[in-house]
Amino acid sequence: MYDVAIIGGGPAGLTAALYSSRYGLKTVFFETVNPISQLSYASKIENYPGFEGSGMELLEKMRDQAIKAGAEQKFEKVEKLSKVENVFMVLTELNKYRAKSLIIATGGKHREAGIEGEKTFVGRGVSYCATCDGQFFKNDHVLVYGGGREAAEDAIYLNDIGCKVTLVSRSSNLRIEDALKREIKKREIKVVFNTIIKQILGSDKVEKVVGFDRISKTRVEFDVSAIFIALGMRPETELVKDLGVERNSLGYIKVNKQQETNVPGVFAAGDCCNNPLKQVVTACGDGAVAAYSAFIYLSK
Repeated sequence: MYDVAIIGGGPAGLTAALYSSRYGLKTVFFETVNPISQLSYASKIENYPGFEGSGMELLEKMRDQAIKAGAEQKFEKVEKLSKVENVFMVLTELNKYRAKSLIIATGGKHREAGIEGEKTFVGRGVSYCATCDGQFFKNDHVLVYGGGREAAEDAIYLNDIGCKVTLVSRSSNLRIEDALKREIKKREIKVVFNTIIKQILGSDKVEKVVGFDRISKTRVEFDVSAIFIALGMRPETELVKDLGVERNSLGYIKVNKQQETNVPGVFAAGDCCNNPLKQVVTACGDGAVAAYSAFIYLSK
């Protein structure tokens, strides 16, 4: 029987494991490579206070610190969560565990575009996070792929830090409010409509992006140093369905400021939650709050 079982081994889950262990709670955390923490894809981290290095290096430091504090690591994929009376059951591919409380930190996954060469150049010019990687491409020509709010905000952010930006949308318009359209126009950001990106080319890093104009039926090319794919995120939250945990229309877990869900004893942290900013530093904050709330819940 564990006091706290944490589902997820990303920054939110590992911070929760560290804090709950320091509160004296018997803690276990589960992680797998599917889904893997999005932080592991980051080739370089420069916006986490006090640390510079790769995302994998930061994850390893967090994991080591949590284990040193007393948390148990289980490298097992969690397949089902349930509740029997006041005990939560965690069923993995190998074993069954019991816990008095749960912290869901399963994260989210940026939607991939399915472009030829996309996986090859991840971390070498293909990015799903402008605020994470934009600084590496100051003064370079970059492409943002998407037609929604995320794509528009990424284009504005990249422009404002010094990138030359081309925004490419698959549709004939941008699905954003007029205020954002005015900001894009004011910055003279080039927008290309009705174009599907088909291929990403380069030697060791991205050098060219090839698209297809749906109207003229012609091939188009963009000489760029990076492509930021902004097609939204998909939260990994199917596990909580059987527990009755509330999610919003996009699948994100609903939490309050204490990271509490609608189910007593179940907390959530990080990118799987309906929080406004998906960053390492905010995920860590969520994890610390969730661990504290679990401690208060168990104390009562």
